[in-house]
Amino acid sequence: MPLFQSSVLKKYSSAQDQSLITTAYDAYKTYFYNPLIQENIRNSKEEQFQEGFLREMFVNILGYTINPNPEYNLTTELKNIKDAKKTDGAILKDGKALAVIELKGTDTKDLDKIRDQAFNYKNNQPECVFVITSNFEKLRFYIHNAVDHEEFHLFTLSRERFELLWLLLEKENLLNRIPEKIKTESLLVEEQVTKKLYSDYSSFKQDLWQDMVIKNPEVDELLLYKKSQKLLDRFLFIFFAEDKGLLPPNSISEIAKQWEKLAELDEYRPLYDRFKKYFGYMNSGRAIPGKAEIHAYNGGLFAPDPLLDGLLIDDQLLKKHTIKLSEYDFDTEVDTNILGHIFEHSLNDIENVRAHLAGEQVDKSKTKRKKDGVFYTPKYITKYIVDNTVGKLCAEKKAEVKLVDEEFGEGKKSKKKRADLKDKLDSYRNWLLEITICDPACGSGAFLNQALEFLMAEHRYLDELESLLFGTPMVLPNVENHILERNIFGVDINEESVEIARLSLWLRTAKKGRKLSSLSSNIKVGNSLIDDPEVAGDLAFHWEAEFPQVFTKGGFDAVIGNPPYVNINTLPDIHDYLKIKYSEIHTGYNDLMYYFIYKGIDIINDSGTYGVITSNYFLGNDYADKLRLFLNKHLEIIVNFEKELVFEDANVHTTLVFAKKITKTEFMQFYTYNDNESLKLVDLVNGYTFCELERVNQSNKWVIANSVNQIIINKIHIDSKFLGDICEIEKGSTSGKNSVFTIDYEYAEMAHFENELLRKNVKNGDINRYSFVERGNYLIYTDNNTELENFPNINFYLNQFKDELSSRNEAAKGIYSWFRLERPRDKALFDSHEKLIVPYRAVNNRFAYDNQQFFNDGGDIRILVLKANVEFSMKYLLALLNSKLLDWFYGFIGKSKGASREYFNKPLSEIPIKIVSANQQGNIIELVDSIMDVIDQKQKGESSFINLIQSKFSIEKPSTKLQHWPDLDFKGFLGELKKAKVKLSLGEEAEWMAYFTEQKQKALALQSEINRIDAEIDQLVYELYGLTEEEIRIVEGGEG
Repeated sequence: MPLFQSSVLKKYSSAQDQSLITTAYDAYKTYFYNPLIQENIRNSKEEQFQEGFLREMFVNILGYTINPNPEYNLTTELKNIKDAKKTDGAILKDGKALAVIELKGTDTKDLDKIRDQAFNYKNNQPECVFVITSNFEKLRFYIHNAVDHEEFHLFTLSRERFELLWLLLEKENLLNRIPEKIKTESLLVEEQVTKKLYSDYSSFKQDLWQDMVIKNPEVDELLLYKKSQKLLDRFLFIFFAEDKGLLPPNSISEIAKQWEKLAELDEYRPLYDRFKKYFGYMNSGRAIPGKAEIHAYNGGLFAPDPLLDGLLIDDQLLKKHTIKLSEYDFDTEVDTNILGHIFEHSLNDIENVRAHLAGEQVDKSKTKRKKDGVFYTPKYITKYIVDNTVGKLCAEKKAEVKLVDEEFGEGKKSKKKRADLKDKLDSYRNWLLEITICDPACGSGAFLNQALEFLMAEHRYLDELESLLFGTPMVLPNVENHILERNIFGVDINEESVEIARLSLWLRTAKKGRKLSSLSSNIKVGNSLIDDPEVAGDLAFHWEAEFPQVFTKGGFDAVIGNPPYVNINTLPDIHDYLKIKYSEIHTGYNDLMYYFIYKGIDIINDSGTYGVITSNYFLGNDYADKLRLFLNKHLEIIVNFEKELVFEDANVHTTLVFAKKITKTEFMQFYTYNDNESLKLVDLVNGYTFCELERVNQSNKWVIANSVNQIIINKIHIDSKFLGDICEIEKGSTSGKNSVFTIDYEYAEMAHFENELLRKNVKNGDINRYSFVERGNYLIYTDNNTELENFPNINFYLNQFKDELSSRNEAAKGIYSWFRLERPRDKALFDSHEKLIVPYRAVNNRFAYDNQQFFNDGGDIRILVLKANVEFSMKYLLALLNSKLLDWFYGFIGKSKGASREYFNKPLSEIPIKIVSANQQGNIIELVDSIMDVIDQKQKGESSFINLIQSKFSIEKPSTKLQHWPDLDFKGFLGELKKAKVKLSLGEEAEWMAYFTEQKQKALALQSEINRIDAEIDQLVYELYGLTEEEIRIVEGGEG
């Protein structure tokens, strides 16, 4: 994908001084076009020409001033801020690096080799925006990240390309960050084009289908919809081919004009007949000399389709929409990335159509992409995965055959040396021609297109080396078709996805005069997980039978992709099959992506590599125990994005998984993203914490901690007892109808509800450390033992909702009485004289003490109740669980959900509680009583103040800021009163200012005392677990 949109480039280019560019280009040609200078550059070592290159290019041509001249803005060898490494050059603004420059000699042909090094220098310069790399013969320019770049061939640079080089690198342009502005505007234009094109594309598709349905009533409507998609694909290919010069320009609009003229001459034929004739030319060619010649492209897209070709379609509809779409520039305005987004969005449409045909309401939250777990993967992710799977295989093979590109640029070579280098080239090329890459859930082909792009670049690199060796390269004819037919494979359960994937690959590789590859043998429709026709019907997919040429060699070399995230309990038809077929990883509540991970590793060969982006839920989920055991044998690298969202339209927290069929590493590496910057690229050098786990020591639980943290974790376990051995842990109850079973205190009193069935209700958001806020409502508690007729008032109330309550899932099946809670849980535990309550999800540990028998409706809490005959105090447990140490520890065992952690039964049960004497517990219990007393005072004081405000000024519902009034200054307090439509006179303001200040000082003093006691408890806990001062610093500072 290019860095810039052409329309934005044109706008900025038109503002450049052409006379300056002409003068600069003449000077440029005088130097860089000189054959003797080119030869000298090629024969120079990197160090010999570095400063000369900076002077000739950046000073003499682009206008910079180099150090040590006064007011210089270009320097050589700028040192990193964080270490002693130096970049070869840098462009400075206000003394800070705006661009870093990394240079190599012309014997370095693959500039990708120095990309990571250059970006490491960039990341060491906080103000740096641009990265420039060059081997003196080629120059690359990056903005912010390494996903896309502009490349310039310096020895053959045309005037047009020089103008772009000038626009990007000329001193005033770069120092004013013009390239960054162009890129920002390009992204906005791309978004606008995407939205507009999708709107026009969808409108055409919808109108076309509806017209087909009206005019062809004998054909199934869903089948017509699929045919409308195929017809649209044909038009899209033609629009693309017209603008890329593969077909005569404006073919579609010319056909429409000819059709109108023929109609005027009383030679009417349906417009669709004219288009079908053109499709025939696309399939078999039109041998007319000159511009009107059409080569046969075929590939299956334009092959005769009796049903599609026999349909009746409205003339004006076709004319209107084809003309509108033909107005887009598919060469410069619409690239394959934009089409990828459009194709992914269009997968929603068929789900809406199916719902429409079934007479169902379209559920916007369950469109095809969500239901099937399909989301469009950003390019920086697809590129990183391909580079670290296919790219690593290529790097390993180059090392194996000892292919070093620097050898190809070392002066004259003997016949034997040339033959040796040719053998290395041939050996690597032959291997590359046979590599097999698969995406088992290919969607619209984002990963396949990225793999194609990578392989095409690799062949260009070999062509360049061959050119160095023999003067002219042996360019392989039709290498793109070879890649499509021999190297790239894909499977998807959605027929629509497969058709779109094929089209996207055709659009990327189409060339004038060359037939399209037939992709039906490589990109297939099927269920990647199921090979039994009795379970999957026609979608049953037997890998060895479908791709025999791959499996005779043991499997694929690389499997890549973005497997779907779907709970298998929503797929009852295949649950039993998956249980048996994938027994090694099946636990009962798996996600579909677990099976895709297993299958993906299964279908690679013994030397194969695996790389995907997937949900990070399996890293800590109890139901992924068996999957983690399986991955212990195969996993190499995890890149966990933690709380950052990669997918714009999916609330899925993701991770990259890299594995091998047979791994030779002793350790599994874990990188966790912890930067505050939103994710735009994968750069493991910056913004990530790193640790590695020794493979042989791992069980089904992964504690992802480095060696320093692991020492502390091990120490925490010494002389400790698991919380699950001390306490019963129970989930909150669920009614299945919260609006009926929870009622306000006032209503219950007014309706004379019987107290025996009423329990105070607490929710997730009410819970703080040590205490919780009383929300003021009851839960009507009913279970299997409830005899409702004994409670006439509640009986009367519930009967009003009998129909609603009876329709709840299991009540409707007769499994329990219509008036019972959906999940009552263990009443005796909730009625305990004391217990601890914790939210089911929170950013940090928040355990509260309850001695008033609170219950819960919603299941969004967990409670802890002491088991019989345990020698622990509940308040001792409360202190430990709220301490900084066990909060830090829980971060390693509690499963993350974005920025929050899940407090579920299993991880809670694995918290180590230090075994100490009753006297030692007593010291901590005294502090707990003190902190709870101060917290109570503070809460009462704050509540009293709010109650006064509400009563005094008749404020029904105070704002959130007003409820947290101690955090406000007086000006902010007045502002919140003003929002509540409260106006104070000057005298009233003076009175309230004095009162507000007095009450705030009291609240702050109490908070200060809470902090003091908290710190004292933390220190005692550190001592109990035996932490050193250095270990305490690690826990409190997050170091290590």
